[in-house]
Amino acid sequence: MGFFLFFFLSLLSLASSASREDHKTFIVRVQNDAKPSIFTTHKHWYESSLSSVLSPSTPTQLLHIYDNVFHGFSAKLSPTEALKLQTLPHIIAVIPEQVRHLQTTRSPHFLGLKTTDSAGLLKESDFGSDLVIGVIDTGIWPERQSFNDRDLGPIPSKWKGQCVTTKDFSSSTCNKKLIGARFFCNGFEATNGKMNETSEFRSPRDSDGHGTHTASTAAGRYVFPASTLGYAKGVAAGMAPKARLAAYKVCWNAGCYDSDILAAFDSAVADGVDVISLSVGGVVVPYYLDAIAIGAFGAADKGIFVSASAGNGGPGGLTVTNVAPWVATIGAGTIDRDFPADVKLGNGKVVPGVSVYDGPGLSPGRMYPLVYAGTGGGDGYSSSLCLEGSLDPDFVKGKIVLCDRGINSRAAKGEVVKKAGGMGMILANGVFDGEGLIADCHVLPATAVGASNGDEIRRYIDSASKSKSPATATIVFKGTRLGVRPAPVVASFSARGPNPEMPEILKPDVIAPGLNILAAWPDKVGPSGVPSDKRSTEFNILSGTSMACPHVSGLAAMLKAAHPEWSPAAIKSALMTTAYTVDNRGETMLDESSGNTSTVLDFGSGHVHPTKAMDPGLVYDITSMDYVDFLCNSNYTINNIQVITRRNADCSGAKRAGHIGNLNYPSFSAVFQQYGKHKMSTHFIRQVTNVGDQNSVYKVTVRPPSGILVTVEPEQLVFRRVGQKLNFLVRVKAMAVKLAPGSTSMKTGSIVWSNGKHNVISPLIVTMQQPL
Repeated sequence: MGFFLFFFLSLLSLASSASREDHKTFIVRVQNDAKPSIFTTHKHWYESSLSSVLSPSTPTQLLHIYDNVFHGFSAKLSPTEALKLQTLPHIIAVIPEQVRHLQTTRSPHFLGLKTTDSAGLLKESDFGSDLVIGVIDTGIWPERQSFNDRDLGPIPSKWKGQCVTTKDFSSSTCNKKLIGARFFCNGFEATNGKMNETSEFRSPRDSDGHGTHTASTAAGRYVFPASTLGYAKGVAAGMAPKARLAAYKVCWNAGCYDSDILAAFDSAVADGVDVISLSVGGVVVPYYLDAIAIGAFGAADKGIFVSASAGNGGPGGLTVTNVAPWVATIGAGTIDRDFPADVKLGNGKVVPGVSVYDGPGLSPGRMYPLVYAGTGGGDGYSSSLCLEGSLDPDFVKGKIVLCDRGINSRAAKGEVVKKAGGMGMILANGVFDGEGLIADCHVLPATAVGASNGDEIRRYIDSASKSKSPATATIVFKGTRLGVRPAPVVASFSARGPNPEMPEILKPDVIAPGLNILAAWPDKVGPSGVPSDKRSTEFNILSGTSMACPHVSGLAAMLKAAHPEWSPAAIKSALMTTAYTVDNRGETMLDESSGNTSTVLDFGSGHVHPTKAMDPGLVYDITSMDYVDFLCNSNYTINNIQVITRRNADCSGAKRAGHIGNLNYPSFSAVFQQYGKHKMSTHFIRQVTNVGDQNSVYKVTVRPPSGILVTVEPEQLVFRRVGQKLNFLVRVKAMAVKLAPGSTSMKTGSIVWSNGKHNVISPLIVTMQQPL
């Protein structure tokens, strides 16, 4: 009740402060079974409810009606109207809309998926040809070869979706590969006014590139030859090349609006998808205010696996998004391929960098004058970042310009340098970016260098300016390099834990390839994404947790094809307990931003290992009612829980089930508040299901976090048959540690169940918090 009182008061304050009230979109949860018989349809009932709170002159307009993952509608309301609506007896919640943003061919090979691999994942699932992956994103460019339907059988009979036809998206645009395409823009237009159809398509067609890229990463067909501007030559293939695709376009130039995202979830569930891939994120709020968490619960409840990107807010802590436990939250790692483009300085030093550039190059052997944009007069801050209009052409003409990262896009900085007459650009990371490098398709000869190397180049420019010989440099482009070590490395942008909403659930869950990923790209969008870039390419190289998420969506489709009886939680458990944490040197994976060893807060359970996930031995399964108990133990009200789960929850049994940490999750997170207590303890109850062999005996190995006592009872689990479930209890005891007020200490370990053939690995993290 506390939250709704707060929400009421905040709506009241909004209402009283707005003399000319601003209208915004609200998502309204209705008690579905309370419809009076006088109304023939829910739509009529919703319109009547809405008109009862609107002034007589205001037209009643529902933006979307939801009836699969959510019961209710969305509409544009003033704060006063929202408050009035909230008081109607059948209205359960009125949720303010949020705007989300995108979380912007070697990975199948790097992951161990090869067509010649007769016993592996690709073979066993017939490439997932009866499975449908729904991609909620910026739409799709259907003519790409990645979406051809050669040798595909008929569309699965369960499919109820459709291809929405428009003037630029004909009915023949879909085929046996792309079997559904819809778009949702009512929420976007309610906030931004009518769409500008000269800059984007009012159809499922992609005018951004992001959706085409993610769809082909999840389920693109084999395409040879594939490359971007001559880089990364080879075969392009998605994770599940024979799975079917359905595109749900919800993202527009101004962002992705919650009311539209929820409508896409609602349609995808009704259409019959098996997996939903969502490379979109925003701020973390409680689950009952989070349209993505609500939509994803409705999907998981119907047996649909939902994977979402963890966000690109790394390397700082508490940056992970899409943290609901019924969602697979995916961080990003590197693969063993990069695109070296080194800076050679006039003093003979060579500084490593990366780039994808194929245009007219710098003259071989020639050194060019080198300047730092921030010292070129004017506003030093704007010019250091190479913002639009900040560079003095007299200062940069004919020179290579060092620009700092931040504010505008990396490729846009190159355009600013090019417009001002610069010959090339070096893009230097800031302190916060660390040493993580992203290869971009630049519009002029350019490369990216890490923070420490950026400092070194600045020092060289500074010392050269004090001597007789001014600074010079050139950029040497070296194409594509394979077999890079170490790999994988946690990408510096990949969002990190702990989970800001509930630290007892470890997020991200896993990482997957997300740096410099080659996938399909639309016409009419240059590879750099800069408006003036008129180059066209069938593939493009992008980085982000947006790219990591569809890798896991495709893998989930393959696992579901091989194990149709597995629930979404079982599939996620298989991916988590078989993930690996060591790189190709045999050491724990590194953190790209610092070069230090990474931790479970960076990679969760580790990097996905598809072939092992096929046969995990044991899984931690979770039902919808288990999630209800979890929400009860999270101190959510019955009303909050009803918003998320569409169920009337009874929390009395849940309290008997213990505490929030007892959700049957494949990882363990204990959080202790040190309120002057010397000794602290907690326990976890878990249940594992045997999906391996009959008559299997699993023994436990505990690697406790340092200074923590961890015991597991029983120490062995004896399974007689496949499908059998057995419970175990984990006790964690800790002694208080010296901490400054407001600070935390985290220590990690693991719990491993082994039967000689399978190792079922779960990370264990213990957090000590010293209250303020």
